Parts: sequence; C-alpha cells; structure tokens
Amino acid sequence: MSYEISRSIVGPMTAPATTDDSRPAPAAPAPGRGPARRPAVDWRIRFAVLSLIWGFSFLLIKVGTEGYAPLQVTLGRMVFGTAVLLAALGLRRQRLPRGARAWVHLAVSALFLNALPYSLFAYAELTISSTLAGICNATTPLWGMALSMVALSEDRPTRRRVAGLGLGFIGVLTVLGAWQGFSGQDPAGTAMALAASASYAVGWVHVRRTLAGRSDSHLAMSSAQLLLGTAQLAVVTPLFTSVPDSFPLVPLLAVTALGALGTGVAFLIQYGLVAEVGPTTAQMVTYFIPVIATAAGVALLGERLDWNIPAGALIVLAGAALTQSRRRRPQA
Repeated sequence: MSYEISRSIVGPMTAPATTDDSRPAPAAPAPGRGPARRPAVDWRIRFAVLSLIWGFSFLLIKVGTEGYAPLQVTLGRMVFGTAVLLAALGLRRQRLPRGARAWVHLAVSALFLNALPYSLFAYAELTISSTLAGICNATTPLWGMALSMVALSEDRPTRRRVAGLGLGFIGVLTVLGAWQGFSGQDPAGTAMALAASASYAVGWVHVRRTLAGRSDSHLAMSSAQLLLGTAQLAVVTPLFTSVPDSFPLVPLLAVTALGALGTGVAFLIQYGLVAEVGPTTAQMVTYFIPVIATAAGVALLGERLDWNIPAGALIVLAGAALTQSRRRRPQA
C-alpha cells in the first residue's frame, strides 16, 4: 500500500528503511511560474489522515475477504487505486513513462510492491487477525534494512542497524508468543503476512537499483506501476477464482475504500508530504499504522488482544527506528 515513502514508488503501507535523504528532490517550479502554492490543509492534518487510511486498511482487507476471494479483493483494490491515480495524472496533464526498459522494471516493481504483497495480506487475513497483519506489516523497515545491507553497497552494516534488526526479531517472536509454542496464531497466515512485508523490501531494492534518477514524475511512475499490477492480477485472478454468485454490499464498499483511499488517495497525500516536509518526517507514519490497525481491529471487529501483541509491536517499532537512526556527526 506503499509504499514506501522515500525511494520506492507505490509500495508498502510503511516506509522501508532509509538511511539518508538521497532520493531525488521534488522538481523545482518551472521558470516563470513562481513558487509552488502552499497546500490549503496543514501537513500535520494530512499526516494524521494518511495514518488513519493506512491503519484502517487491514480492517478493510478483513471485511473484504468476508465476501470475496482474496485475489478478487486485491484486484478490486488495484482497479480503484489505479483509477484514482490515472485521474490525477490526467488532471495534471502528465504522461505515462516511455521506454520498454522502464516498463519492464515497473512490471517487476508492480509484482513485488503491489500484486504479490497485497494478495499475501488478503490470504493471510483469512486465518489471522487484522491486528496481527498490521503488526507484521511494521516489519517492512527491518526486511528493507537487512536486504539493503546485502544488495546495496552504500548501505553497510553498522552496530545500530544490526542491533535494530536483532531487536526487531525479538519483537516478532514476542508478538507470536514464541515461549508458548506460537499457540493461538496460524503459522501459515502469519508467514504469508511476514512474506508480504519482505516482498515490499525486495521491490524497494529493485526500484533503487533500476528506476532511481528517472526524469518521470512520481505520479507518472506510480500510475504505470499500478496499471501493470492491475493487468497482472487481471490475468491471474480468473485462473484461481470464479465470478461471485452475489456481490455483498459491505465487503464491496470495503474493497472500494481500500483501493480508492488506501491505494489511490493515500499515495497522493504521501507524495505531497514527502515534497513538503521531506521523507524523514513523512516516514514517521510507519509508527502509527500498527497502533491504528490494532485499535481498529479490537474496537470494530472484536479481535482478541493479548498483552504480548502490543508489547511485541512496540519492540518491533523500536528496532525499526534503530535501523533508520543515524549517528550525529560532531560539530566542527
């Protein structure tokens, strides 16, 4: 639901680990147009709205799967999300990226940042709570840091990053109740949710290595990525599902909101935040998502909340924060 905030395009609902602000800066205003207009809504309000949208997305997935197959939920989500971005692209009179190579890389990004993780989360929530899914999603920065230290030469291991990864791993074990044999949690569903978070990290690294530095706008790149992800799911979904006999209204509304808000509108808010306050501040939304997902699941779906789930979530978030922290350089 990405993404990602600083380097990938449209990906996870949390920002992958970032160690610097090296993303291309937002384009400067064209000569003669003057400075960009200040948004009418304060960034703090938009930050809160983005946190709520992404936090409630796991509840919407859960409700959607009560009426439709997981792949159908994901396809519907992609269709509505793509429609929002394409409409925004048209209103801004921007074009989709050109070049076969870019589209090939975008297709890979669409697989690992959208089609695969969205589907895995939908399948996972057939057997695990939306609360647990939201907390598993919070491990994305940990996966991202672990993978980037292996695949990206500029992200070298440091004591803080290694300590953060270790702390995050302890947090995951705490959430799952490792000392009691993971009782009460479905291993397959939990594994799929964690795999979805890891998929975001794979897609993020791919984007950094193949698509960074392109002159196309983030909106154009993201629209193309979602369009390709929708096409991928449009091919796969009919192979594994059949047309629903009925179209339950509440699950349908949940899928519509999941796509239009959680994937489409959320990206537009996210991009505006990154452009205004920078990726470091914008990515702080990561730490609010599992809190909101937990509150929504418990309050609205009546999901059970044992002490180890919020305790483990706090440890995961602390580990994620540690992997992204940077040692302050002494002032001259």
